[in-house]
Amino acid sequence: MSTATQQSSPPSPRERLALLLGRASRAIARRLGRSGGTAIPGLVAGALAPSLIERLALQPGHGVATVTGTNGKTTTTHLLAAILRAGGVDPLTNPSGSNLERGLIAAYSGSVDGRGLVPRADARAGVFEVDEAALARLMPRLRPRLAVFLNLFRDQLDRYGEVDSVAEGWARALEEVQTPPTLVLNADDPSIAQLAEHARGARVVTFGVDDDAVALTHADHASDARFCGCGSRFTYEAIYMGHVGRWHCPTCGRTRPVPDVSARRIELREDGSTVHVAIGHGAEQQTFQFELPLAGLYSAYNALAAAAAAYALGLDVVTIASALAEAGPAFGRQERFEVAGRRVRLLLAKNPAGLNEVLRVLTVAAPPLTVLAMLNDGVQDGQDVSWIYDADLEMLAGTGATIVCSGDRADDLALRFSLAGCPPVSVIPQTERALDAALARTPPGGRLDVVATYTAMMDVRSALARRAGVGAYWEASK
Repeated sequence: MSTATQQSSPPSPRERLALLLGRASRAIARRLGRSGGTAIPGLVAGALAPSLIERLALQPGHGVATVTGTNGKTTTTHLLAAILRAGGVDPLTNPSGSNLERGLIAAYSGSVDGRGLVPRADARAGVFEVDEAALARLMPRLRPRLAVFLNLFRDQLDRYGEVDSVAEGWARALEEVQTPPTLVLNADDPSIAQLAEHARGARVVTFGVDDDAVALTHADHASDARFCGCGSRFTYEAIYMGHVGRWHCPTCGRTRPVPDVSARRIELREDGSTVHVAIGHGAEQQTFQFELPLAGLYSAYNALAAAAAAYALGLDVVTIASALAEAGPAFGRQERFEVAGRRVRLLLAKNPAGLNEVLRVLTVAAPPLTVLAMLNDGVQDGQDVSWIYDADLEMLAGTGATIVCSGDRADDLALRFSLAGCPPVSVIPQTERALDAALARTPPGGRLDVVATYTAMMDVRSALARRAGVGAYWEASK
């Protein structure tokens, strides 16, 4: 993997002071048990030195890679960091998913020395997930060497607005950034694939799935990109999730590009998958497979994105395959715990498309199926919870699933499950009591699947970690 050519001067005295105060705020936050300090250091340091992120982003010798999209940012970043680590590059990253400017500054502040410099910077690469609404503002400041775009679905409409406005912001950022990055694009999502039209001559690497065996047999209700820029409706040969699939516009001729990194066959299992991949084209094409210890087609997409990014950065297929097989889950995304003689799997679901994919994972599991479903309406979750009616909870009808509903909006979730034909056995808003009830309904030696929105996931993960005797999230996600 070649090094980037960016140059950085040492931080100014004011910037060094800002970083030191940021680190102190992290220590205080953790000592008080108020948070993991994944944002506070960035808030403090960024307020004292507003141009700090620009200076810090120049330090990693291998440059910065950004990962954005509605779903899969944390896992894809985690997997890409694992591949780089296996390839001899030390990633500097934000593993807990704090993905606004303050989270990125906080990640740097935890890595710099007393001079405000990243030790062994020549061997480092910045690998950051970036909030989809923040990327347009941060791209010219981060000056990434590589930018990964995963997908674009409806998510927190009260915060992000419609998906078209997010895509337009990305396109403008790509057209305005001084040096365009290498783009890694999901060929199967038309909103993402069309960003290649704004690449300004930069290299574009695409990834996608070419396996009809994992395609949906019906249109997904969580489809958010039905129409082409010319105004015509897209036509699909296969739909894998939401509006993601093999698409083309019958009017203007826009069509899904042939992926540079393609999953030719995906074998989905209850706890993982085998992914058969082809990289490149023609005589230079290489094929390999890897065992992914994460369930679901969406996890295979995340791994494929990480593989495409690593390929674009010059990593070899042996390193990519072995690193993906050994990476394990990211924080709060299919983490596993052993609690009270039961296996507990934690799954994040925060929008219709993401919840549908989690439901597909649950339907693969062998019975009996016990689910603790948690819905909050905090700012980080999205305060409009009507999105649960766009998710296909009917997938669990007829499975005999035992469902406990919890969270601030437990009643709303219970009603939705009832309308879907799978009424919950309990509705318990309090996290600890709901976890107790769900564990009690899980057979000894069996598995409890916890499906939660973001702030609910944070709450229940804390409870699970304490009961399982594992570290806090800022320790486990290093």
